[in-house]
Amino acid sequence: MTEESAGHVQRWREEHGPSTMPSWTESGIPVAALYGPEDAAADYGTHLGVPGSPPYTRGVYPTMYSGRAWSIRPLAGFGTVEDTNRRLRLLLDEGATAINTVFDYPTNRGYDSDDEWARADAGLGGVAVDSIDDMVDLYAGVPLDEVSVSLVLSHPVAAGAILAMYLAAAKRRGIDPATLSGTLQNDFMMETVVLTAPSVLEPEFAFRLSMDVTEYCTRHLPRWHPVSFTGYNYREAGADAVLEVALVVANAVATIEEMRARGLPVDPVARRLSAFFTSGSDLFEEVAKYRAARRVYHDVLTDRFHPSDERSTRLRFHVQTSGSALTAAQPLNNVARAALHGLAAVLGGAQSLHISAFDEALCVPSETAALTALRTQQILLAETGVTRSIDPLAGSYLVEHLTDQVDSRVRETLATVDEMGGLVQAVNTGWVHARILDTACQATADIDEGRRPVVGVNVSAHQAPTTVETFDVPETLPRQRERLARVRSHRDSDAVSDALRHLDQCVVNGSNTMPALIAAAEVGATLGQCCDVFRHRHGGWRQPLR
Repeated sequence: MTEESAGHVQRWREEHGPSTMPSWTESGIPVAALYGPEDAAADYGTHLGVPGSPPYTRGVYPTMYSGRAWSIRPLAGFGTVEDTNRRLRLLLDEGATAINTVFDYPTNRGYDSDDEWARADAGLGGVAVDSIDDMVDLYAGVPLDEVSVSLVLSHPVAAGAILAMYLAAAKRRGIDPATLSGTLQNDFMMETVVLTAPSVLEPEFAFRLSMDVTEYCTRHLPRWHPVSFTGYNYREAGADAVLEVALVVANAVATIEEMRARGLPVDPVARRLSAFFTSGSDLFEEVAKYRAARRVYHDVLTDRFHPSDERSTRLRFHVQTSGSALTAAQPLNNVARAALHGLAAVLGGAQSLHISAFDEALCVPSETAALTALRTQQILLAETGVTRSIDPLAGSYLVEHLTDQVDSRVRETLATVDEMGGLVQAVNTGWVHARILDTACQATADIDEGRRPVVGVNVSAHQAPTTVETFDVPETLPRQRERLARVRSHRDSDAVSDALRHLDQCVVNGSNTMPALIAAAEVGATLGQCCDVFRHRHGGWRQPLR
């Protein structure tokens, strides 16, 4: 940067600055109308470097998309396992390179489909899975030893049991679980902060169950990511981009600390951790968020844990484009929104991507909408040229300034969490709930009062309604009742009772629950039976809302 170049920018600001309108990102970061070299004056080696080298601001792998494309990982799940199996196989046939399976509300919360608390929601929001038989049929015809599968199941009350069924189903098919690759969300924050159930587990116990899965996978499943910190869901609940990243990093710190306490060194644990971020409408802030997240993650893990393998400090993440940013009004506008959200994820260096369907604000995605979302990814990959150069927005005065701003604000939030004793304690006291609620209320007010424009809602909202044919979820409960009746009639009831007693003993004596969950799955214990053991001992926690 020369004095002359800085002088040009300064003179512009003096002459034109007073006539420009003030503006902010969605996270409240002030944005000037013009940036120059002095606004992106970070030391290149310390703050940027090259892709594949610390601090990973520019990407976690040396060649990024110029060497290998991101994983095209669309999400699917609705109705029964037969319904979802057809959709998963369609997406793979049409070019998906990996799959995300989303589970229905009862499964996420650990209830059988015919439970009185859950039966009205069977098959809604995802696929209903109650037993190992369901899991076998869900992935029939899918080469589990070749395709990476993400199990979008975040509540620890059920995450371990669902993974146990997945592992047991693979073994029934003759597949060695050690060859399986994929991800389980398994985030205790989803249990205790974001999506609650009729009986919420205590935060310490929810965290323990999450760590049981993480420990088991680290020791036995070398290709599996046992936890994916669900920044996406923090954001959908109301967090801004800064809080989204800070909570992900704080969760990673808590996980590694717990794994060290269980006798595992940092490197094998950290190399299997991953994150799940959203991508919203504030294009440049989203790109800056991913770049800052990688840098902060590297610095924090390096400073706190001193891993011997620098790969342990790489933040790898999946992105799903924002569902809450999609509108029920003028739903075809969501095609453009989702494409731009996907572009931000790619420009920010995501490892895998799901682009949301245009009708998601109205219903479970139709086949047409799901294929349109898949084709959007393929257009980004094949037609736009975004893979030609790595981190193409590096050096942008605006993007580098925003990256630094997100970085510093994330570190401030992490310091606050540390002062409270870590993330689990921050959840226990309600601090996390309050922060998310505050930012959610502010965002809603900004839209309601017109400070945040949303086309079709508070801008250009007056047009004839757009008709979109909505997808109806196939009737699920009667079919799941039949499947459950078959399971219950054919299994060895004594073996199930013994397995559940052993699981309860593990809960009481503090031993890892995963082996007992696998044994229970193999003899036909249902999801609800396993999760009832956890709720009986540690359910009934109330969120400290204020």
